[in-house]
Amino acid sequence: MTATEIPVQTIAHWAAGTDFAGTSGETAPVTNPATGAVTGRVALASAEDTQAVVAAAKAAFPAWRDASLAKRTAVLFNFRELLNARKHELAEIVTAEHGKVRSDALAEVSRGQEVVEFACGINHLLKGSMSENVSTKVDVSSIRQALGPVAIISPFNFPAMVPMWFFPIAIAAGDTVVVKPSEKDPSATMWIARLWAEAGLPDGVFNVVNGDKTAVDELLVHPDIKAVSFVGSTPIAKYVYEVGTSHGKRVQALGGAKNHAIVLPDADLDLAADSLVNAGFGAAGERCMAISVAVAVGDIADDLVGKVAERARGLKTGDGARGVDMGPLITRAHADRVSSYIDAGEEAGASVVVDGRGVTPVGGDVADGFYVGPTLLDDVTADMSVYTDEIFGPVLSVVRVASYDDALALVNANQYGNGTAIFTADGGAARRFQNEVEVGMVGINVPIPVPTAFFSFGGWKASLFGDTHAHGAEGVHFFTRGKVVTTRWQDPSQRGIDLGFPQND
Repeated sequence: MTATEIPVQTIAHWAAGTDFAGTSGETAPVTNPATGAVTGRVALASAEDTQAVVAAAKAAFPAWRDASLAKRTAVLFNFRELLNARKHELAEIVTAEHGKVRSDALAEVSRGQEVVEFACGINHLLKGSMSENVSTKVDVSSIRQALGPVAIISPFNFPAMVPMWFFPIAIAAGDTVVVKPSEKDPSATMWIARLWAEAGLPDGVFNVVNGDKTAVDELLVHPDIKAVSFVGSTPIAKYVYEVGTSHGKRVQALGGAKNHAIVLPDADLDLAADSLVNAGFGAAGERCMAISVAVAVGDIADDLVGKVAERARGLKTGDGARGVDMGPLITRAHADRVSSYIDAGEEAGASVVVDGRGVTPVGGDVADGFYVGPTLLDDVTADMSVYTDEIFGPVLSVVRVASYDDALALVNANQYGNGTAIFTADGGAARRFQNEVEVGMVGINVPIPVPTAFFSFGGWKASLFGDTHAHGAEGVHFFTRGKVVTTRWQDPSQRGIDLGFPQND
């Protein structure tokens, strides 16, 4: 039997606490991007398969909604402990199917686990309020209740962390969940499903439907799905928002980004260079919070470019399981697309300071992997495609401007508003920047300003469709809905009722 004939695992769906094969018969290959080898095949759900998974979530909802907060949090704590003990297993799965290096994969799992820990405090987060005697003997209280079955449509770049931005809070709040992971790396979500079962989550509360647009479209129109959380590109985020809301659903759709880091003349250039390398090339640039534009202000550009180039040239690209600094891109087509942007930038007049095209990867059988090395472009202008488009690869563009005002105008004119950063030693400049910049998440001498779980994650402008961000207090509000109860009880003494209290004659 040749290597190409070796049987590969078929990854099914997960419904009502067990594997669900579905009936479509359609599958797609799952590939290790470090080697190019097909390691599995994932089921692609039909509309009917998706309906069956949703039905499992619907059937489980009444009992889970009515489960006590003590029971829900007990399951969450169990899940947290199991995940903490076995997170290296999940990180290995992420590396094998996504390609990111082990340290990145483990960090992804750890950041997702922060949301699990936040959701363990759901008892406090769901507390309502009450006002007594708003009118004579009339009390008013507010409570928050679960929505019902909710859907999470997750991207390929964070197959563990992004679903964990949403499902811990939804489950803690009393909702049931259907996750649609990327068909490129579905195994992490299936592993999580089995861990929930081990933690004692009732069957049907956490479900997985694997598939492509067919499954997505069914979730967006299915009447039993009450809310949809999505992370992906801006065109698809807009589509998800428009279709989902037109069918009466609550939708939070997080889209793309073009994140800038402004480096002022007084900045620590070594700190800035280290940060730009980490934020630009970590996870091979396949993250919505990657810094893809460095805005050099004043006369520091030559020094900054030199420091970044020196660090970038020292990075090892190869199999993420083999101790390198940067792994492959998710598919060959995407690697070719990223390379084509570098070609276009060079043709438009950008200077290719560090060239990742044709990089020689290291570590294992990597000749057929999907690689583009760290790439640094200088003299980039705002009309070049390497600046205007979200490349989603390890390409860092340097734009030179004369002043802070020019840098701010550049950031604010961009269609995206996800994340940004400023490097400076001047507190006044930093304070002015955080006030004036039109971006949802800001870092000050911090390269990737991803907030911790008890704050909320999300951008502005074309980076977010919907008005509710992920996790934190906004996440709790997204997965619950408010109810106000107005109550009047007549005083029993006025009705001549003997309450049976002891009396002393």
